[in-house]
Amino acid sequence: MSSSANTPSKPAAKTTGLHIGVTRPGVAKVDPIVTIDGVSRRFGGLTAVDVEHLEIPRGAITALIGPNGAGKTTLFNLLTGFDKPDTGSWSFAGKSLAGIPAFKVAQMGQVRTFQLTKALSLLTVLENMKLGAKDQRGEKFLYSIFPFLWKPKEAEIEAKAMELLKRFKLDAKKDDFAASLSGGQRKLLEMARALMTDPVLVMLDEPMAGVNPALTQSLLEHVLDLKTQGMTVLFVEHDMHMVRHIADWVIVMAEGRVVAEGPADEVMKNPAVIDAYLGSHQDADLGTITGRITLPKGKK
Repeated sequence: MSSSANTPSKPAAKTTGLHIGVTRPGVAKVDPIVTIDGVSRRFGGLTAVDVEHLEIPRGAITALIGPNGAGKTTLFNLLTGFDKPDTGSWSFAGKSLAGIPAFKVAQMGQVRTFQLTKALSLLTVLENMKLGAKDQRGEKFLYSIFPFLWKPKEAEIEAKAMELLKRFKLDAKKDDFAASLSGGQRKLLEMARALMTDPVLVMLDEPMAGVNPALTQSLLEHVLDLKTQGMTVLFVEHDMHMVRHIADWVIVMAEGRVVAEGPADEVMKNPAVIDAYLGSHQDADLGTITGRITLPKGKK
């Protein structure tokens, strides 16, 4: 997966000029689409997320990276309404999302995919796609009684679903049960279904995890296409080759905190990032690196 053969042959054009001032954790962005302030989430005695301030740039591809247990997926869950924080506030496109359930967050234009795909196995590929559409008239009781009130909208939704399935090369599978798809095909289906909502921000949780190398190229191209089509992308990923190739901006988490952010090449050279990933200070507690613990002078 980490082989360069799995990334597009030509480097992707990067968006620059995204931040204001010196690059550091919590640096202000020129045009942030998401703003996070003082968000924390604890599970018993474990602090999974503790983000003082973070902004996600609009119209760019941002990678959220960090070692296992860094809090990346928990942060995703908080931002999309699948979990509730203990403290803090955050906004999407200038609107507060505090207390808003996941389905309403999606309707507002912020959608996500999951590390473990959530396709409904006993529905067909096309039925999964149609479920992703919003403003379906047939969902309302009164409309459902009279087919002529919802049939035109149903035809419109199906046409849109088929167009997306063709783009993702899944149209030949439209009548197959989602359970019959490979892991990579399920990732494609989940990404395609997310686009049924006409999103503004697409959040992808490890889109390459468990994907056959034969489909990695296709997934990468689709992620890049999202930006080309005017969407903002925030994704969690462990494949650093992929991050370097397509990410305009990189945010690094460790022990629930943001320890670094900036352009990919700059971030990869940051000592805090090297420490978090490689443990170059193997005799030091990671808490000292993240600032969570202050050791007495003379100790390392």
